[in-house]
Amino acid sequence: MLLIANAALLTAEARQPSGPVNVLLDGEHITRVEPAGANSQPAGVEIFDAAGLYLAPGFIDLQINGGFGHDFTLDPESIWAVAAGLPRFGVTSFLPTIISSPAETVRAAQAAWRRGPPAEQPGAQALGLHLEGPFLNRLKRGAHNPEHLRAPDLDLARGWSLAAGVCLVTLAPELPGALEVARQLAAQGVLVSAGHSMATVEQAQAGFAAGIRYGTHLFNAMPPLEHRAPGLAGALLAEPEVTIGVIADGVHLHPAALALAWQAKKPLGLTLVSDAMAAMGMPPGRYQLGDYEVIVDASAARLPDGRLAGSRLSLDEALRHFIAATGCTQAEAGATVTTAPARLLGLPDRGRVAPGCRADLVLLTRGMHVAATWVAGRLLFEAERN
Repeated sequence: MLLIANAALLTAEARQPSGPVNVLLDGEHITRVEPAGANSQPAGVEIFDAAGLYLAPGFIDLQINGGFGHDFTLDPESIWAVAAGLPRFGVTSFLPTIISSPAETVRAAQAAWRRGPPAEQPGAQALGLHLEGPFLNRLKRGAHNPEHLRAPDLDLARGWSLAAGVCLVTLAPELPGALEVARQLAAQGVLVSAGHSMATVEQAQAGFAAGIRYGTHLFNAMPPLEHRAPGLAGALLAEPEVTIGVIADGVHLHPAALALAWQAKKPLGLTLVSDAMAAMGMPPGRYQLGDYEVIVDASAARLPDGRLAGSRLSLDEALRHFIAATGCTQAEAGATVTTAPARLLGLPDRGRVAPGCRADLVLLTRGMHVAATWVAGRLLFEAERN
């Protein structure tokens, strides 16, 4: 048993102690949350003093293409090597993202997910795959190879269920057959997202009626928001039942666009994603994203023609960018990577610090830097203390 003592809770929950708390972990779960002065810890419990630090639920990244030199589309087995490094950034759960690729690549990723991590390699939990494509609009393909894009296919989508390791699918709702695929995927327990799309507002709304509940990297790879043609971006912002993902790296979106998204979707309708590719956690250089070589400098990842190709962003860095751009509170920002994605995925045991919840936890400094991370009650990262 472990007692995290004297921490300040950083959660979106309405009811929580106002002062420092003690949080008791027993194995993989939280068993008690009480004021720090309660002095009711069991005898012999290990104590981790978190005085001066925030305690938040573990971060959940819904879109990450790789990291630490690895690309999931090229090498699905690298999911576990990246998982081992993610607690350094506060990430305790994630959706390995496979970009548009042949069907056999997706099957290989599903098989890798089913096999799970090596026993000797603990890390963040891969909840299931995010398939970003191949049912995307060629006019908004971004860094996706057009050779791999294809029309929505019900037969192919029948193999993409939550039980088969597919958690989220991004598609363009305006493509012929996309609405039928969206309905089928939703019935199979898959979260369906609109993205890489030229959809009109009416086509987007038809997608929402068919079961689309998420928007992949708002404003990126979709037409700009116009007052007489709001398109997919306007539809996503206006629909209260749909959550959006945004990339807060200071490159993909102007701070004013982040602020607009926040004002439209707060408190729990927005999730920060990293959209990280192999360069995350690595120095500038040349890295792969699927079939393409990507040139990475200190701030961005781009194809040789200048198109953005994922990011080198970590999720804790996204939090800091988001707070600076929107002026939201630290607790509100924290909810975008904890409570909001957990709610979207239907995971009541995550995104909260409460008895019975999974012991996925992050300690943060007042400047929102990661001090320590637990995954299922196991300490997998601890920063040096000054």
